[in-house]
Amino acid sequence: MMNQIWNDGGRAACGFVGLAGDCVTRAISIATGAVYKDVYHSLGEASAKSPRNGLHVRFANDYLIERGWKRFPGWNEPFDSTLLPKGVVVVHLAKEEGRSQHLCAVIEHTIHDTWNPSEDDYFVYAYWVCESALPDNTLPAIAPLRPRTQQQVLTQEAFDKILNRLRALDRTANNNASTEGEKHNALRMMQDLLLRHNLSREDIVDEANVDNVLFARMTCPVNGRRACEWERSLARYVSDEVCTTTQWYFSSKGNRTWFTFYGPKSDVENAISLFQELLITIATAARLQFGGFTRGSGASYAEGYVAGLPRAQVLPPMVESTGDAKSKSGSALIHHRTVAIHDAARDWLDTECNVRLARATRYARNQHDPLAKLRGELDGSRHEVDFPNAPKRLSSK
Repeated sequence: MMNQIWNDGGRAACGFVGLAGDCVTRAISIATGAVYKDVYHSLGEASAKSPRNGLHVRFANDYLIERGWKRFPGWNEPFDSTLLPKGVVVVHLAKEEGRSQHLCAVIEHTIHDTWNPSEDDYFVYAYWVCESALPDNTLPAIAPLRPRTQQQVLTQEAFDKILNRLRALDRTANNNASTEGEKHNALRMMQDLLLRHNLSREDIVDEANVDNVLFARMTCPVNGRRACEWERSLARYVSDEVCTTTQWYFSSKGNRTWFTFYGPKSDVENAISLFQELLITIATAARLQFGGFTRGSGASYAEGYVAGLPRAQVLPPMVESTGDAKSKSGSALIHHRTVAIHDAARDWLDTECNVRLARATRYARNQHDPLAKLRGELDGSRHEVDFPNAPKRLSSK
């Protein structure tokens, strides 16, 4: 797999929120060093439509040619960034059937994008290079290093403060106890903030708003074209019991199975680290005790190990109280937001990554070893599961 650095081309820094199929704007902004908003508006004027959900490649070609870039034809081979020229390159990727196309920036053979297109079956259809865009030149600055004004730097904390301020103004404007003057001032201040930060009313009325969540996906390869049942159960355990805002899928490529977790970036990093740690632990234990982990007693032991891993504790029934009602309300809000994140992540996977999921067929094993599975459950129950690199949580005591 090729190296990739997460880079949105400055979209978030310019105040844009929500999902978008903006690979053309993003790639050009990263490669040329131009401000994302300026590229966005230039492409919008040239195409007479919003670049938010993609544009025909001819508009990207016209934009780059006008600025001194040269286009070269690609080759009908799988995408490999090491075969591209050194320096800064804008790459036009496509699939055999021609239905799925993508633009990305490659700098010194490293992909700069919001996801890694080398994980998919793309080939290089064409690419653009520009002598003035070489990394050893001072013009233009490569996107991650280009200077930004104070107005462009919008941190997550500042964004949350803006949303909270807008929601407070919205409550004032819709409160019957407010005077006409207070309502008028609240609406005026709301309008000013919405325009200044490129937000809409939907961003403040939805308590489960996830438009400002940074999504990502990461992949862990395992040997074999067919995933073991315990490996799928382990991925399900990680996403259902530990990193609950993440989701997963698997696919086959060559002689390997690829397990991919997607969702909020920090949670995906935790999920993939935990999955890899448990995968190695279980496979090693099964190999040492039973000589393998893909079939027979070794597979039964691995299935038992996953089944025995600690689950989220289920609290016993309690007498209804004010505190209990607040706890239930908080749990409901967490569940509501988790569902909203799952939905938004699936939309992101479809829009940004061109990945559409399908249900897989499960394969049953004929050989089971109940004793090996029991031993695995016992070993799994002793395993302490923690978030890798996770912040400390406040206890309820």
